[in-house]
Amino acid sequence: MSKKKSKIEKIKENSEYLRGPLAEEVGNEEDHFSKDAIQVLKFHGTYQQDDRDLREGRNRHYSFMIRSRTPGGKLTPEQYLAVDEISDTYANGSIRLTTRQAFQLHGVIKGNLKQTIKEINNAFITTLGACGDIVRNVMATPAPDIDGRQAKVQEFADELSDILLPATNAYHEIWLDGEKIISGKAEVQESEPLYQHNYLPRKFKVGIALPGDNSIDVYTQDIGLVALFDDQQEIEGFNVIVGGGMGMHHRKPETFPRLGDHLGYITKEKVVEVVKGIISIQRDHGERKNRKQARMKYLIHRWGLKKFKAELTERLGYELEPYRDLPKFELDLYLGWKKQLNGKWFLGLSIENGRIIDNDELQLKTALREVVEKYHPEVRMTANHNVLLTDISEEHKQEIEDLFHRYGVLLGDEIPNAIKYSMACPALPTCGLAITESERALPDVIRGINDILEELKLENEKLSIRMTGCPNGCSRPYVADIGFVGRSLDKYSIFIGGDPSGTRLNTKYKDMVAGDELVEEVRGLLEHYKNDRAEGESFSDFWNRVGIEESNNVPA
Repeated sequence: MSKKKSKIEKIKENSEYLRGPLAEEVGNEEDHFSKDAIQVLKFHGTYQQDDRDLREGRNRHYSFMIRSRTPGGKLTPEQYLAVDEISDTYANGSIRLTTRQAFQLHGVIKGNLKQTIKEINNAFITTLGACGDIVRNVMATPAPDIDGRQAKVQEFADELSDILLPATNAYHEIWLDGEKIISGKAEVQESEPLYQHNYLPRKFKVGIALPGDNSIDVYTQDIGLVALFDDQQEIEGFNVIVGGGMGMHHRKPETFPRLGDHLGYITKEKVVEVVKGIISIQRDHGERKNRKQARMKYLIHRWGLKKFKAELTERLGYELEPYRDLPKFELDLYLGWKKQLNGKWFLGLSIENGRIIDNDELQLKTALREVVEKYHPEVRMTANHNVLLTDISEEHKQEIEDLFHRYGVLLGDEIPNAIKYSMACPALPTCGLAITESERALPDVIRGINDILEELKLENEKLSIRMTGCPNGCSRPYVADIGFVGRSLDKYSIFIGGDPSGTRLNTKYKDMVAGDELVEEVRGLLEHYKNDRAEGESFSDFWNRVGIEESNNVPA
């Protein structure tokens, strides 16, 4: 690791455990924060943004995105209704579900930021650690108890999330009017036993999966845990996967997406110690000068898994057991009606691009609010930015379906697979990293591709298509059958050959493709697949068999 440090590292070290200069700027008259304060603000779950559609020269229209830390994506009915109301009162009226089982509120102005965060906390939801160089929202399989295992995984996700929260009181002081415990840097008495004074080199992601169920893309996490059970359906231990991550840079070949490696197996009693040990290695040895090399995947790439294992063994004082065999992973979106272990039902709703909003075509936000108000289901946010409504009685199923249809909301098989298996990041106009469109562009692209799928009689294929407005990979495009990754304004790189189950990376097929040419580029790939596939062969299995090079011979 380089001994030199980036500017952001110095900001973290000088922040008095995530306070200054943020603490001093929250109540001033400015409509935005300073560059240094912005970096600290992220640890509190908020990004400063400006609407790039409204930019006029140097004039900026500042607003804030607030993200939740909701382990396993769970919200009580009361919490969901509170978020719905807050989104109308302080934000832009929409709720954006993320691919990490959290929600985001967009369009909050600085003068309302403190009150918005306070009201979110009044609903017993925190935003602390939802962003920043820290362990972010801990993911877990979203389904309610189906066979006795799901609830146990979710309970452990809650416990682990609490353990991995930062210890600083800064969040409560700044946003919740907690009692001040410092008046100057010399008086800081706090400590961060896990993160220490400089926190982690980069963001850090943890997810917990069930054997065979990869609905959280466990191989894309910094630490992926797969829970294993005994005969009484109690968690006995975890397979541990390390070093996953999606982000890259188009012009820097030393950056790349990476799937995690199998590290080993550990009993439940020791798993927290192992997780902390892994985090401490990244804290102490992760790159702190070049942030494009600061994720743990690059540390493992440089060191190799053998050296990483040896370092972990030295810190723990024992070795992990060998990684245990698992059934093949599959992606389950949990859409439609499914029965729970307690005899009740849950309903999985496909939320296109995760945006809960009312518009001319459908009133999704109103429909969800009415269902939650009347029937009081728990709300689960999934890693594919959908919603599960749980604990619904048999006699209410038809009433709920009728209510959704009344507001134009389609259910289950009423939605084409192409839409159900698609995802896009928010991108323009507010994401500062976006270099082109994503959420606003993908709906037309998906419908164009769906027309081709129907024309070719391929509409029943479960083809995952994901788009991002930049190469950072927030919608996990590099494990999709087809990934559209923002390259420059209205230009995309196309990747093909991943796997919806999240166990294989795709490969770049073509670069600098204009947005209005994406559908026709995909047509050639689909026609080739249709004509030459083996029986039962998926789109990506086909292209990995014939070779991605062959795709370059497909006529545009």
